[in-house]
Amino acid sequence: MQIDQASFEKIVAEAIDGLPEKFLKRMHNVAILVEDFPTTEQRKSLRIRDKYGLLGLFEGYHQSSRQNFGPVLPDRITLFRVPIMQSCSTPDECRAQITDTLKHEIAHHFGSDEKGARKAGKR
Repeated sequence: MQIDQASFEKIVAEAIDGLPEKFLKRMHNVAILVEDFPTTEQRKSLRIRDKYGLLGLFEGYHQSSRQNFGPVLPDRITLFRVPIMQSCSTPDECRAQITDTLKHEIAHHFGSDEKGARKAGKR
């Protein structure tokens, strides 16, 4: 399954637009990015050797533990385009995987552990 960068980012934007308003209102100071693969440093921090082994990543302070300590750089949710495409067979499956991965990482942004985030990212 191949989707060019611009088309992939359009699907991500549609997935964001499709989120419930109650979640969008609670998302503060978080950037949602698309990269082809996780960096070596990102994989090392999670002890993941395979560059195809990570579909998305939340980096930052989850909302439940955020302190009000002035201006800070935004937290990051990164979706990894090539691993997501590799995990899918059809455009519809890829669209669903993007949405699921986004919801999973947003759950981490809100403070969910891995078990809770997996539940949030299920179709």
